[in-house]
Amino acid sequence: MDNEIQLISDGDGLAVIGNPTEVDRFLVSEGLTSKDLGLQRFTSALGAGAAVAQAGSEVAADSGRWVKLTPESVRLVKKYGLRESSKTGLSTGVVKGQKGQIRGFVEIAKAPRSLLANPAVLASAAKLMSQVAMQQTMDEITDYLATIDAKVDDVLRAQKDTVLARMVGVGFVIDETMTIREKRGRVDEVTWSRVQAAPTAIAETQVYALRQLDAIAEKMERQTKIGDLAATAKEAESAVREWLAVLARCFQLQDAMAVLELDRVLDASPEELDGHRLGLKAARQDRLELISRSTERLVARMNAVAGTANAKVLLHPAKSPAVVQSGNHVATGVHDFHERLGIESGRRSSEARRWVEAATEVRDKALETGAKGVDAARNLGSETLDRASSVKGRLSSGIAERARRRRGNDRGNEEEATSRAE
Repeated sequence: MDNEIQLISDGDGLAVIGNPTEVDRFLVSEGLTSKDLGLQRFTSALGAGAAVAQAGSEVAADSGRWVKLTPESVRLVKKYGLRESSKTGLSTGVVKGQKGQIRGFVEIAKAPRSLLANPAVLASAAKLMSQVAMQQTMDEITDYLATIDAKVDDVLRAQKDTVLARMVGVGFVIDETMTIREKRGRVDEVTWSRVQAAPTAIAETQVYALRQLDAIAEKMERQTKIGDLAATAKEAESAVREWLAVLARCFQLQDAMAVLELDRVLDASPEELDGHRLGLKAARQDRLELISRSTERLVARMNAVAGTANAKVLLHPAKSPAVVQSGNHVATGVHDFHERLGIESGRRSSEARRWVEAATEVRDKALETGAKGVDAARNLGSETLDRASSVKGRLSSGIAERARRRRGNDRGNEEEATSRAE
């Protein structure tokens, strides 16, 4: 394809196909990180005719990289004006380098080259993109389970329900089948027969885990005493973490089944590949929405419980903040879980009101009320003192006046007595 680079977007990722050097330059110039698309699988997968096989060989000889769609890569799709097909749901386009320079990539507004116009090749490329995207999520879930140190099999074995017990075996068989797929490069009838019954066990386990999360929230809502609520909230931390891990494992195995299923359809009915891919994509989105609604409902109920605990913080200075802290841990765990599955969510952490803060608030109100009383007393005291001073002044003046009169009378009497004596 010379220096042309072909772009394909399925809404979840962006495939960049072309000469290895040009592909690398393009990704570097746009600042994108990527992973191998696995174009080498084209040759073995496409065998439905000489023309298709030739096209597949041409693609396999090129470099193919997969870029997860982020705000940056979405901007790139818009930048190059990829055209969406209503039939396949894919957006395609071609960019060309000028003299091998990184800055030489320009948009080509004309129709894409014949390679992208070949329905079989395009469907196979879209299949690879879906598989890489799902394997990316599977890897992230593996990292997630390792991060929280969740032993999913131990959780499942601890349950008496036979459906959950079967889940352990189902996971083992699917993992084994994925290994066989990697070695053979295809999923034939024999390989597929190993895992055909797996989806039922996975779905039943997922439903059970979601119900367990609902039961945890309901148990907390039934508590009326703050002490019981604190104990139940603490238990909920570990319980929610375990059931989220089970849900993550279910989703991981469902993605693995979809990867196997796409290979099986390509092997048995290649003409149905594109429609089946779109069906799997829709079913996956439905699962995400179901999980999202259930887990967000759990967080909302935990926040409501935290609000109840906050209202009683003065009466229970130790246990109320503990309830809120447990709720925050649950909300954080759900947020991390959503990130691994690609669910958009906004985590709002409830802040526990410390007893000192609540007490300070009450104290401030008391002081405010008291200050008004002190000011009133001070004003009253000042007025009283002023009145007292005024009365004291009048009294002093009266006493002084009477003393002067008395002295005046006494002198008058003395003079009168002297006159009579003479």
